[in-house]
Amino acid sequence: MIAVIHQFDDVEEKWVLAPEGMSFSRGRNPEVDPLSGAILSLGDQNGGTMTPLEQVSHETMTFMRGKYCLNEVGNGKDELKFRQGKRTILTVYVRENRFDFLLIFGKKEREAFEARREEFSPLVTGIYDGAKTYHDGKWMMFPVTTLEQLEELKELILIKKKPNRKPFSKEGAVYGQCGQRCDLCVHYIGQDEARRQEMIPPLTRMYGITDWSMRCGGCKSSTCYCKDAPCPAKACAAERGLVQCRDCPEHPCIRAATSDHLSMIHTESHDAAEITWGILPYVPYQYEER
Repeated sequence: MIAVIHQFDDVEEKWVLAPEGMSFSRGRNPEVDPLSGAILSLGDQNGGTMTPLEQVSHETMTFMRGKYCLNEVGNGKDELKFRQGKRTILTVYVRENRFDFLLIFGKKEREAFEARREEFSPLVTGIYDGAKTYHDGKWMMFPVTTLEQLEELKELILIKKKPNRKPFSKEGAVYGQCGQRCDLCVHYIGQDEARRQEMIPPLTRMYGITDWSMRCGGCKSSTCYCKDAPCPAKACAAERGLVQCRDCPEHPCIRAATSDHLSMIHTESHDAAEITWGILPYVPYQYEER
């Protein structure tokens, strides 16, 4: 393990501990386009199957959005911050072959970590011990390339902040063949009108669409919007001889789900309401134990 300098835009240089040979350069890698580059290719070259790094990207967003109601603030290049007001819970940096997770632990968070440090791997405790503590806390940078590493980081994030998202009730839930919650969709014919009006402004901000008048009664109804031309999910299931996507061993799949491709690490900016109404209703299992 060696100490390396990491330069942040809005603060002085700070020292963090990194595995030997691993650089934490803040500058954007010119070979990577965080919005459409190889690490975020969404499985296009693999028939819908995600690469290990794409799995990390997808699971990171599913976890953060499922547990927390936060604003997502990107710089349009290589950085995504999860924020509650002015407080940053987690910062993710997009690199060519990995993601760097930045966490800052204050006094109470350090005490919580110390009480549980035996639960963590030598890599995590080594980075923790080597990170310098400043007036605003201990700055720690963790390279993440596998789901196993991400599972440890989830525990650190939970130390940083307790979950604050209240899941939608499943009472009266209506599921489509793709596994998504029809009853959480703005187009659902049985949608509560008050809720629909709450949905429309953030949906308009996210997608730039102002006409949300189309109505759909769900996959098995005569008013299903794709009854004449199967949506990608229905078409894929039919090709595999399945009645619904949920019967597929590869489900959930970023190829089939309406907005699951948006459940990847990105560098755009969206407020919490946009995430709640513009993405989560269309991501399988977002509010379910898997």
